[in-house]
Amino acid sequence: MEKFKEEATVELYEKGLITENQFEEIKTYRNLNIFSLNAELKLFLYLSVLLFTSGIGILIYENIDSIGHIAILSLLLIVIVVCFYYCFKNSKGFQKQETTFEHPVLEYLVLAGNILTCIFIGYLQFQYKPFGEHYGLATLVPTIVSFFCAYYFDNRSVLTIAITGLAAYIGLSVTPQDIFNDSNNLYASQNLSYSAVMLGVVLILWTIYSRRVSLKVHFGLVFLTFALHIISIAAISNLTNYDVLTWMIFALVLAGSTYYFYKASYDYKAMSLYVFMIIYAYIGGNIFLFRIFENIDFDDVWMLFVFLLPAYFVGSIVMFIKLIKNFHKEIAE
Repeated sequence: MEKFKEEATVELYEKGLITENQFEEIKTYRNLNIFSLNAELKLFLYLSVLLFTSGIGILIYENIDSIGHIAILSLLLIVIVVCFYYCFKNSKGFQKQETTFEHPVLEYLVLAGNILTCIFIGYLQFQYKPFGEHYGLATLVPTIVSFFCAYYFDNRSVLTIAITGLAAYIGLSVTPQDIFNDSNNLYASQNLSYSAVMLGVVLILWTIYSRRVSLKVHFGLVFLTFALHIISIAAISNLTNYDVLTWMIFALVLAGSTYYFYKASYDYKAMSLYVFMIIYAYIGGNIFLFRIFENIDFDDVWMLFVFLLPAYFVGSIVMFIKLIKNFHKEIAE
């Protein structure tokens, strides 16, 4: 990495983009061997929030009979109020552009307060049922709170919670174990698959609208990442459907999704979008080819396929690496 940085600096100097004095200052600075602990400290803060909220959940579970419901809810409410009090007090208020707290710890206080709010509402509904039998409201309310906190405090972590809650509200399973399980609702309910695709489309449309009005444009990558996974997984899960019309429709959905996210990955210069777009397109493409040729008798050329299969997978890996290298080169220029 250091060698790459040195070569990049020399290239900038040779192209005349930096002066000789700037070149020497950069070399002197790098020779100091100063490194930043910012990422490591933020990681520990993030882990601290997760451990704290997990500890609250374990405390509630193990002492629910001895502490009492009112005491637990009161304790949660006090901690939530304290977290949001400091956050609102030190925030710059809502702004359409990207904003940050003066102290990074406050960002994680927002995350902690939001997670505890979700726990509070869920526990309140479970124990006292303030929403009656409308359990969806117990998901929708913390989702709305999460969206508010995400936009007001400009917090991407809270935004992921909000989008996950929105997906859960319409009945989508968002864990990898549920997604690829045969009993997943995406397989069992075709209507839910269409709902998943529509949710992905809504996220894309909201991203486009946000860019036009310059509303938290930096949130776009988060929305598009969720949209890519939701649409692609819903489409791939239905490519194995026995109904010809259904799997053809979802094949077209996957093709359209691949094209859009191919363009979006260059637009946002997002390697993550590009990589997952290729992976989903590759999986979907192979399933599509299998469905096309599944009724053809290949007994006479079966051995040829056996010999070509290793070459196909090796060629796929080589092509994947080449595509990634080309993408990285193009967005770096």
